[in-house]
Amino acid sequence: MNDLTWKINRLRTMGLPEIGYRVRQTIQGKMESLSVRLIQQPPMPDFSRLGKPWLSPFPCSMDIEPYRAAADRVLAGYFDVFALTDAQLGFPPKWNRDPKTGIDAPLVFGKTLNYRDDRIVGDIKYLWEPNRHLHLTTLAQAYHLSGDMRYAKGIQSLLESWFDQCPYPLGVNWTSSLESAIRLVNWSFTWHLLGGDTSLLFAADDGQRFKRRWLDSICQHSHFIAGFLSRHSSANNHLFGELMGLFVAAITWPCWHESSRWLQQSRDELEIEAAKQNAPDGVNREQAVYYQHEVTDMMLIGWILGRANGIEFTQNFITRIEQMLEFIASIMDVSGNVPMIGDADGALIVHWSKERDWDVYRSLLATGAVLFNRSDFKIKARCFDDKSRWLLGDAAKLQFDAIVPDDKKLITRREFRDGGYFIMGSKLDTSNEVRIVADAGPLGYLSIAAHGHADALSFTLSVAGCAMLIDPGTYAFHTQKKWRDYFRGTSAHNTVRVDGLDQSESGGNFMWLRKANTRCESWESDQHRDCLVGSHDGYTGLTDPVIHRRKIEFLKDEGMVLVEDILECAKEHDIEFNWHFSETCEMQIDHGKVLATIANVRLEMTMPETNCKPELAVGREVPPSGWISHRFDEKVPSPTITWREKITGTTRRLTVLRIVTSYNA
Repeated sequence: MNDLTWKINRLRTMGLPEIGYRVRQTIQGKMESLSVRLIQQPPMPDFSRLGKPWLSPFPCSMDIEPYRAAADRVLAGYFDVFALTDAQLGFPPKWNRDPKTGIDAPLVFGKTLNYRDDRIVGDIKYLWEPNRHLHLTTLAQAYHLSGDMRYAKGIQSLLESWFDQCPYPLGVNWTSSLESAIRLVNWSFTWHLLGGDTSLLFAADDGQRFKRRWLDSICQHSHFIAGFLSRHSSANNHLFGELMGLFVAAITWPCWHESSRWLQQSRDELEIEAAKQNAPDGVNREQAVYYQHEVTDMMLIGWILGRANGIEFTQNFITRIEQMLEFIASIMDVSGNVPMIGDADGALIVHWSKERDWDVYRSLLATGAVLFNRSDFKIKARCFDDKSRWLLGDAAKLQFDAIVPDDKKLITRREFRDGGYFIMGSKLDTSNEVRIVADAGPLGYLSIAAHGHADALSFTLSVAGCAMLIDPGTYAFHTQKKWRDYFRGTSAHNTVRVDGLDQSESGGNFMWLRKANTRCESWESDQHRDCLVGSHDGYTGLTDPVIHRRKIEFLKDEGMVLVEDILECAKEHDIEFNWHFSETCEMQIDHGKVLATIANVRLEMTMPETNCKPELAVGREVPPSGWISHRFDEKVPSPTITWREKITGTTRRLTVLRIVTSYNA
């Protein structure tokens, strides 16, 4: 999509206040390009007012070797950037170069640079990721654990090179307030792990000059974020992250007269946004589970750093964190699998843990187990991970160990009506569990629903801890339009597609123009049966409007899922039923019956009321089908089953899923 098309589509989703805001921002940006010198030289910082670290003492009882190894790789110029693992970017790297394409972004005024144009900047996700400076925290961890000044000096070298190559406010690293905010968060933790104002790194004259240069950039970052907060279309996790970064900076370095204003503003607005962006039942309104993790992480960072400095959040803010963790625990199966609903970019706010097989969701639950004294969170987390130890300290490990697991308290919340998710199943959190996560919620948050997928009335299925029916994930963001459209489109989800169209109309990589409205019509749950009925109007814009209504019924005693789809219409339409299976499943089609097997689980799928035959696609390129993406920018083939047929008038179709476990093959 070219820039003009993007702007036209974007205007279609804007209200008048946002259009006015955009015009003012454009004018302001051009004016600032002529007057950047106004804050080129921040005033002398007041060192008497520096903030306290989030924790004292810092942890020291963990295995040092993974942190040394990770830090040594950074000093050798090796960085992991999404699908580029062990990439040699140099030390220091070229900060304005996309490591994926090799394109060097121009050093022009940042707010006038079109970072969406990959011809100018390459793949912006890859360019921005090293500039978030997560590797600085890695070096600081290694320095704290070892006392080796090589790591501290490495931090200084990287920062000095960044200041040289990315002068305020020029280039692609001065376009996004969110990127600046995440950089500040990593600078804050790095600063404290180095020893703060009394760090040995600042002892000599050149260290003092470096410290002043660093603080000048911190002041510029804070000014930049405060001046370019995402108030409208990106007032989602972007705004939350920007406020969080400004809050962290104002607490860590309250060195300028604006600092108190930044602190008060960011704290107050974080309270507001926590309530706006997260439903009362704990579901993040982006309708994207990975962003649920990211926003929860942001809230935890703000809460932990704030309380260490006497800045308290309300009980509503803290309760919302606990509710968000409850949602993660409820959709996690007994093996720790979490459905990949909505967008996921694989990003971390801070890369704390260097453990193998570390998991973002279990880590959050481990932290939450201590903060909220929740045995159910402990059971789900399984262990107290390194990230939780870095956030809460060595003593928190003893608190975690002291929590007595109580299976009676491991009661999964099944209804998240505000967020639109429902948990169906039997024997939950046991080795024989069946867990269904069904979606009857909205497309996404705000006018463009940036990170939502066209997945209305889809569901996932896990049996005995084995993911069987899955959500294929995200794969692509800014580039590879074909794959971006596929992975967030309707055909990539376990639901019905009509006339080859998505339920909602895409207007670009991060916007939807016409959005399907989904509603839960009824929900029942007892010891024998779970039943959800929902509908959406995503196809009512067709010449002959279509309403899709779906009834998902799980019969617990029989181990059977009945999916009844009703397409209400008057004329002829092409419909397809797509079912996406884990790549670990072995698939077989036998006389119209689909058999999926994994470990000691077999799923039998039939459509008894149609003559159409199931088709199997695995890793098909054109049209795309049969893929799963567990990590950003990586995909592997996985089985997709599709039933297609042409209907005339209102049509009812039944899909029967029979679950068999511990069978003899």
